Amino acid sequence: MANIYSFLAKYLLPYFQRELLVILFLGFLSGLPLLLSFGTLSAWLREAGVDRSTIGLFALVGLPYALKPIWAPLIDGLKLPFVTALLGRRRGWLIVSQVMLLFAIVNLAFSDPLNAPISMAVFAVLVAFFSASQDIVIDAYRIEILEEEQQGMGAAMVTYGYRAGMLMAGAGTLYLADYWSWTHAYLIMGLIIITGSLLVLFSPEPDELESPTMHKLGLGGWIYQFVVRPFLDFSSRPGWVLILLFIVTFKLGDAFLSVMTNPFYIDLGFSKSEIAEVTKLFGVLALGVGLFVGGIMIQKFGLLASLIITGVLQAVSNLAFAYQAASGNDLEVLIFTIAIENVTGGMGTAAFVAYLSSLTNTAFTATQYALLSAFMSLGRNLLSSPSGYVVDAVGWIEFFIISVVIAIPGLLLLLLLVKRYPNHVGRRRET
Repeated sequence: MANIYSFLAKYLLPYFQRELLVILFLGFLSGLPLLLSFGTLSAWLREAGVDRSTIGLFALVGLPYALKPIWAPLIDGLKLPFVTALLGRRRGWLIVSQVMLLFAIVNLAFSDPLNAPISMAVFAVLVAFFSASQDIVIDAYRIEILEEEQQGMGAAMVTYGYRAGMLMAGAGTLYLADYWSWTHAYLIMGLIIITGSLLVLFSPEPDELESPTMHKLGLGGWIYQFVVRPFLDFSSRPGWVLILLFIVTFKLGDAFLSVMTNPFYIDLGFSKSEIAEVTKLFGVLALGVGLFVGGIMIQKFGLLASLIITGVLQAVSNLAFAYQAASGNDLEVLIFTIAIENVTGGMGTAAFVAYLSSLTNTAFTATQYALLSAFMSLGRNLLSSPSGYVVDAVGWIEFFIISVVIAIPGLLLLLLLVKRYPNHVGRRRET
């Protein structure tokens, strides 16, 4: 019994610190819009009769997640009139991005996927854009408000909150669409976003480094300080090119698979309620286990070793979907598949987010983390967009086997990084 108490005190109680609970909530707000712009949207598109190849192309609406380094320097270096003075730099940008996100979600709710797919795609892009802007602020907030030793736990908390938000947007939207309509479901998601903004007002603002204003620096000086310097700083890190290639490819196998999972469930004949209950509700519970295990692994084995272990596990876990495809509409097999996928995926995500956080400089937190997470999104959005064509060409079982093969380059790059630059991780604190 004493060993159990010691284990809980060492690995569980630290997650209940005030700052980490705030990060959990912000992670929820960050995860909510993501599925609305594609994941859950793909089920809406498929049910409306949109073909699978077109659905695969809709993955491109998530490109703002890959392009967010373009405007991240504005969030690092510009103060919003009145709002920044009232709420602070991070909370001010959060509120503004959430108001604009509400506007985009409401318009998406009233779009017609079959008769006006272009209009729907435009508003889906806007949802992704303002969601990506919110993510820039939340990531910077998390890294700045937590101490170095809290970053691993912060990665787990923001990820679990993120997935809880995805659960709300996934299972919640599917339930509401099943018993009401897609339009009502999306409107309610928008209401949750703006209601959640109220809690942001009561969250603490991170300590802000003194940074020169555009008025003081001039336009050219400001661009150098907040646009050029973050990239120069990162490119001075040993092995930075390999780091970026690894970030693009580490989650590529999972991203290639996830684009088509909802159409896969629907093609197998699972109802929206079954998809919600197993893949979303049960899936989040399994994810929580994975995140907790991933956090423990980081503390016991170190960050790089944890990345290697979890990378192998999350790649191999895709074979469970091939087994599901062979089994057909079998709910017990679906539970097994989702358990394997989410536990291993949670472990890998906790390690990966902690890894990305360890590569930033506190002087350019928003811009550098936006760059790193954008490269991660590049694999998810651009390189995985042909997934629908691959399914149509080879079938579901072969598609899931291919997703395992696609994960191999990321693992090879990680091994190369560890061998050549074993000490390349670690946050910088330059001003």
